[in-house]
Amino acid sequence: MSPRQRFVYRPHPQQASNALLAVPLGLILAITLADVFSPRGVPLGPLLVVAPAITASFAGPVLTGVMGVAAVAALIVIGLAHQNLLGTLYFDSQIIALLVISVIVTVFRYVRERRSRELTQVRTVSEATQRAVLRPLPHRIGPLRVASVYLAAEEQSLIGGDLYAAVRTPGGTRLIIGDVMGKGLTAIGDAALLLGAFREAAHRQATLPDLMAYLDHSVCWHLAEPTEPDQAGECFITAAVLDIPDEHPTVQIVTCGHPPPLLLRDWQVTTLGATAPAPPLGLGQLTRPDYHVDTFTLEPSDVLLLHTDGVIEARDARGVFYPLAERAASWAHYRPSALVRHLRADLLAFVGGHLADDAAVIAVQRTLQPAPTGATERSPRTSPADEGDQALNSRTDPAEEKGLPQ
Repeated sequence: MSPRQRFVYRPHPQQASNALLAVPLGLILAITLADVFSPRGVPLGPLLVVAPAITASFAGPVLTGVMGVAAVAALIVIGLAHQNLLGTLYFDSQIIALLVISVIVTVFRYVRERRSRELTQVRTVSEATQRAVLRPLPHRIGPLRVASVYLAAEEQSLIGGDLYAAVRTPGGTRLIIGDVMGKGLTAIGDAALLLGAFREAAHRQATLPDLMAYLDHSVCWHLAEPTEPDQAGECFITAAVLDIPDEHPTVQIVTCGHPPPLLLRDWQVTTLGATAPAPPLGLGQLTRPDYHVDTFTLEPSDVLLLHTDGVIEARDARGVFYPLAERAASWAHYRPSALVRHLRADLLAFVGGHLADDAAVIAVQRTLQPAPTGATERSPRTSPADEGDQALNSRTDPAEEKGLPQ
């Protein structure tokens, strides 16, 4: 913690509310004194209604009600000061009006606070559910160093229709990245279905074509149930699944309508286009696809960049698409955490801070030595760069991290 952070005083919200109480109390006192000592015929008592109204903007219903009672008491004091006012129809109507308004303000404040608590609880449950669906990738997976970032297009949302996951197998790691057609809750449900099917089947000793056939069958069954026959052929999920073994640098990939990954090697960016890409998942009943396995080499100095179409289809104010390969080339020497951090900041700056579609990115780099068994947190062999990977994969704000590990 820096000295500046250590000595900066941040008042608790309750302390701030108590300090603001001096404003309505001061108004009550000032209005009361002004009315008592003002000439006759200049009634200022009705202005006391501002005290409970102001209190409701920062305090709870209890303090709002207390301030309303104080305002009514101050108005009674004004009536006692002017002996011929208290008991008259005009003055009593002022007291009743102030009392009614104070009650209304207090009730509205109570309703607003209750709805705010309910909204907070719903948002907490929603965030927990979303994080359970799209689990943050660990910063180390076997011999792989991994960093990921997810940018949801929907406001107040952590995830949308894009997805990614990693599963350890006895001999390596399997990764999936995909994009569901559509947005909102329906897209999240479809993404959860595919992620669950992948996690359940990826650890089995099956080939990638068998795995893709299983995923396609699961998606087809979900998207074209008998109760929803009109959705057949209209909903689909693009995906790419990789099998990265631990012992040798050969990597296998099957692409189903998904943008090809990029390979960053020696300051050069290569697009790993599929030889024979299969159609998106969910269209298997219509096309009967043949899943072709492409193979490439991933050396320890290379970085593999997986992404969804929300990245390459992002546009700036002039309608120009984001040049992912061109931008990634300038960061080819960075480790995954720094590369993804640069990419996230640059992409948001390019589109003006808001994406029109969900975007997900995964950067993978093979290390010379595998991570310790079961190591998901910091270990004696964890480097500072790995700590940056872990923080980024947890979807923390990259602006809070200082330094760019290279």
